Amino acid sequence: MSKQIMIAISREYGSGGHRIAEELAKKLNLPLYDRNLLDEIAEKKGYNKQYLEHFDESVQNPFTKRTVRGISNSHEDDVAQIQFQFLREKAESGESFVVVGRCSDYILKPYEGLVSIFVSADMEFKIRRVEEHRGQDRKTAIKTIRKHEKARKFYHNTYCETRWGSLKGYDLCINSGKLGVDQTIDILQKYVEARMQA
Repeated sequence: MSKQIMIAISREYGSGGHRIAEELAKKLNLPLYDRNLLDEIAEKKGYNKQYLEHFDESVQNPFTKRTVRGISNSHEDDVAQIQFQFLREKAESGESFVVVGRCSDYILKPYEGLVSIFVSADMEFKIRRVEEHRGQDRKTAIKTIRKHEKARKFYHNTYCETRWGSLKGYDLCINSGKLGVDQTIDILQKYVEARMQA
């Protein structure tokens, strides 16, 4: 692949966004970065993997967080900034990849090869997927969806100027529930390939 392409996938919980990212990475023969990004950071930068995992994609309570002369007492901030810097280094290296979450739609915005995508779905579609994939009853599935989406929104909005899920923050927003996950993958593949040719 001669032209760098970085596909940043943000997604609502239960929308199938992670599976979409996995399949796009396979079809386009690109590495996928999600939690496995922590493994690479630990290996290449010498950080403790358990430390990175413990504070991954979380935000410290704002009432206990302090920053003095640009130095934060927040382990959550430290882990977030380590990941953001690692993504920037990947972009600077010219590597093409797919990345899930981690504010990548915003962190990689300055780079020309970025394609940022937000995957949403209707609530009923998300509930069915969570029931099937996690074996939860409807009531528990709804609680799980709301909990994860609240956390994702808070994390993203803490570190980014653009709002999580806002149309202005992405190149493309798509509802995976309308055509199903498989057809959504096909549509997104065509979109990315067209962007690669542009």
